[in-house]
Amino acid sequence: MSEGHDHSHLSDTELRVRSLESLLVEKGIVDPAALDTVVQTYEEKIGPQNGARVVARAWSEPDFKDWLLRDASAAIAEMGYHGRQGEHMNVVENTSQVHNLVVCTLCSCYPWPVLGLPPTWYKSAPYRSRAVIDPRGVLREFGTEVPDEVSVRVWDSTAELRYLVLPERPLGCEGLSQEDLAALVTRNSMIGVEKVAPPKRAGAA
Repeated sequence: MSEGHDHSHLSDTELRVRSLESLLVEKGIVDPAALDTVVQTYEEKIGPQNGARVVARAWSEPDFKDWLLRDASAAIAEMGYHGRQGEHMNVVENTSQVHNLVVCTLCSCYPWPVLGLPPTWYKSAPYRSRAVIDPRGVLREFGTEVPDEVSVRVWDSTAELRYLVLPERPLGCEGLSQEDLAALVTRNSMIGVEKVAPPKRAGAA
């Protein structure tokens, strides 16, 4: 770690990562410039903002939505989002009758090009087991209540096929641009543990 920098605010894990990074750079195993490029890519080019744009376009363009539900891999790749961990995609749509939830019961298979790196809770054993056994209970822990008359379907991502949830479009979005719609979409809503909240109107508390 560079001298003169205060790392007291970092967690033990972050400190270990920094130490390992410094060691690899010092031994010439890792090129700092290449490492910076990877970090920048995940911060700016790969992440849930990509999936949010896919969702917003599907909400706005019926033809694209039909294509997305028929051939998600091709539709998503057409928007420029493809590559490792996103080669084989399937999009499942939340409706007033069905709520979809995604999990990877064996490890943490996850669509990196459209959602970035998986959150810690997605990789945890409790989520991976309970999402299948008690999906409604898991949803409640995320603050998501699904009425009894709505079916909950759980999709198990694998190395061969990864899932993305197309959330229901909330009420009150009339007239919003795709950019504004994308700003409403959260990573958790594309995993299925949350719903997309309606837009806040000017003057609302």
